[in-house]
Amino acid sequence: MYVHNALICTTCGVRYREEVKNRQHCPICEDERQYVHPLGQKWTTLAVMKEADFHNERTEVEPGLTEIVTKPGFAIGQRALLLQTESGNFLWDCITYLDNETIEWIEGQGGLQGIIVSHPHFYSNFSDWAEAFDCPVYLHEADQEWVMGPAERVQFWSGETLTLAPGVTAVRIGGHFEGSTILHWAEGADGEGAILTGDTVYITFGLNRVSFMYSFPNLLPLPPRELKRIRSILAEWNFANIHAAWSGKSIVGESRTIVEASISKYLELLES
Repeated sequence: MYVHNALICTTCGVRYREEVKNRQHCPICEDERQYVHPLGQKWTTLAVMKEADFHNERTEVEPGLTEIVTKPGFAIGQRALLLQTESGNFLWDCITYLDNETIEWIEGQGGLQGIIVSHPHFYSNFSDWAEAFDCPVYLHEADQEWVMGPAERVQFWSGETLTLAPGVTAVRIGGHFEGSTILHWAEGADGEGAILTGDTVYITFGLNRVSFMYSFPNLLPLPPRELKRIRSILAEWNFANIHAAWSGKSIVGESRTIVEASISKYLELLES
């Protein structure tokens, strides 16, 4: 149902097109927002990962939202989030590893209406996931140059918002990448609203701060003008919970207060 022998970068987890057999470089890792592993560029395939006993684990994050995480950890290590709504299910962000058990479980939950990915570092293996679930992948057109895998199922969207279903809206906030996106879920947090952020709004280790960076691995900050623009966008949406890119990285309740305080502190330090 999905391709096993396409090249996958072991550092960022992005799956490349099948016809590329002797690739030496990963443009996503060579970009200044990511990094090439100090030991050099390395590749794997889904077949190799399966032989190495990789598997996906699932945990409920809040009612209607379940994380899917690959174990042992692979590449950037992000989680995908299965959002279940009355209008169908959507996968927020994507992970590289896909197996029959994962497919069967998601199909048992009603399958997928679509996949939407926050930014190129989490494009991972969206093409195989979309093929397995016969669904579209929604990517912002500003980042289309970073698509390295098959794009037959990609629907590039433009502008500032995309309504996927009632109460489920993709919002372009930029910053990390020009097309970086969050997903607003109006029914999350018991109706108070939740946002799914990838790492564009980065939850820090204490779960009581957020940060915003141009490059996380290379510690390059965003300029103040970008923070002010992002703050103005976030102010338009109601949310109590934030669910970020990694397992356990969620802020439950008071998220808006935390975001506002974090941005204020960020600006204070950069502009002082």
